[in-house]
Amino acid sequence: MIQVRYSTSPASAETATTADLRESFLVGDLFVSGEARATYTHDDRMVVGGAVPADGELGLPAWTDVLGTDSHLEGRELGVINVGGAGHVVVDGEKFELEHLDGLFVGRGSEVTFVGADAAYYFVSAPAHTAYPTAALRHSEVEPVALGSAEAANERNLFRYVWGQDVKTSQLQFGVTVIASGSVWNTFPPHLHDRRTEIYCYVDLDESDRVFHFMGKPGETRHLVLRNREAVISPPWSIHAGAGTGSYAFIWAMAGENNVYTDLSPVAVEDL
Repeated sequence: MIQVRYSTSPASAETATTADLRESFLVGDLFVSGEARATYTHDDRMVVGGAVPADGELGLPAWTDVLGTDSHLEGRELGVINVGGAGHVVVDGEKFELEHLDGLFVGRGSEVTFVGADAAYYFVSAPAHTAYPTAALRHSEVEPVALGSAEAANERNLFRYVWGQDVKTSQLQFGVTVIASGSVWNTFPPHLHDRRTEIYCYVDLDESDRVFHFMGKPGETRHLVLRNREAVISPPWSIHAGAGTGSYAFIWAMAGENNVYTDLSPVAVEDL
């Protein structure tokens, strides 16, 4: 199953109801046992999805009616992060073991199969102009970047898996940010990516916890309330920041004009 989301203007968000915002930007119900599900957004033509193999295995669907190709990665590259228990992903016959929060970059033209009774795979794909090699990205081997502070309640570790440096991609970037115990804020103060779309997927929340995700133009912010394993699309005109009611992490993924990680515009708190 795949849904399609069309691009929206900032003006539409300013007058939208909560239901309107959720319909346009929130991506839920991605993780269903025995299925691969996704949402295609016209914002930078990204695909965000979830695959839960259960006791079998799942191929990465082509979704030809939406993508117009015979295979999903015929003209795309893929990022995968395991948000469940141990499993493995087979790429062109090669097996890659993935523990919780381990990642994988898969280049254009590859065939992908998801396996693992306890695994749940979050994936994002974006158009690619050339094929780059597959790369395994172990969470334990990625050196985190410490950000924020306990005093500001935004202490967190940024794990840059694919960010335009060590792993070559056409445009895709992704990684994981883990919020420190006792902190609540992510990506605060916020920023904009004028030349890229970014998608957040919130993970490792307890069942009763929520993240209040803030979006919109800096002077016209709105919010969405997200549960565990729900994602939110952030168009180039929107800030993206959130505060959680308990411990959590989030997967960030970007695609657009470039893969220069520092291509962003900071937003001052007084401008919110």
